[in-house]
Amino acid sequence: DPDRKTEVVLLACGSFNPITNMHLRLFELAKDYFHETGKYKVIKGIISPVGDAYKKKGLISANHRVTMAKLATKNSDWVEVDDWESSQSEWLETLKVLRYHHQKLLPPDATNSLEDAVPLTKLGRKRKQEPNRHEPVKKKNRSPDIKSVPQVKLLCGSDMLESFGIPNLWKLEDITEIVEKHGLVCISRAGNNAQKFIYESDILWRHKDNIHLVEEWITNDISSTKIRRALRRGQSIRYLVPDVVRAYIEKNNLYSPESEDRNAGVVLAPLQKHASDSKN
Repeated sequence: DPDRKTEVVLLACGSFNPITNMHLRLFELAKDYFHETGKYKVIKGIISPVGDAYKKKGLISANHRVTMAKLATKNSDWVEVDDWESSQSEWLETLKVLRYHHQKLLPPDATNSLEDAVPLTKLGRKRKQEPNRHEPVKKKNRSPDIKSVPQVKLLCGSDMLESFGIPNLWKLEDITEIVEKHGLVCISRAGNNAQKFIYESDILWRHKDNIHLVEEWITNDISSTKIRRALRRGQSIRYLVPDVVRAYIEKNNLYSPESEDRNAGVVLAPLQKHASDSKN
């Protein structure tokens, strides 16, 4: 059925330290984009805060970050928080988190391995170039309402896209599998360099059909870093984060000069891991 839309789940990984209105806007922008193409239906958004083992400077406990994200999405009918990643004792590559959420969406009887779970639209696309044109008919004979597995796409701001260029932060084969098997949705400021960045990377260019660049015309320059800075200086963050989040931060007195110094001088988990990998 050509009219059947591909179902998409949007996964956002990051520190969410704290979650801000900008993070929530990314989901809305991406959903609008996908629905405007007419080809996709966004069925869910997932916020997956990074675990404490990530060791980023100023990262407060995952408990608080997950709670704030849950408070922030309490009224959303489609965006939810998942604490699987943050409850792991060690830091996990983003690809593993993507795989986990993809796996979770497979029907319970599907014993197929992750390798089989290539997005179905991809297979359909390849088939068109094959000479024997009677193949797709077979597909129709499968039970009529067979659902293709939703695609889990990684939702990111342009800063994450550009972090692909930081040596040792990402493994090349991870980036490849992310864009090849899943896909990226990148919210970029109008006039941003995201396109240039893709152009300058052979891997990203090769899979550019699987990278969705969403223009953000109503720009929103809120960042967690700036929020923490305002809080350290006793300044208001009202209207920058959901009110429930602001109340929670105040009640628990979460961000201070001391919390910002946490993990100071510690090497970020991926840099540690990948540096030691390359030595072995």
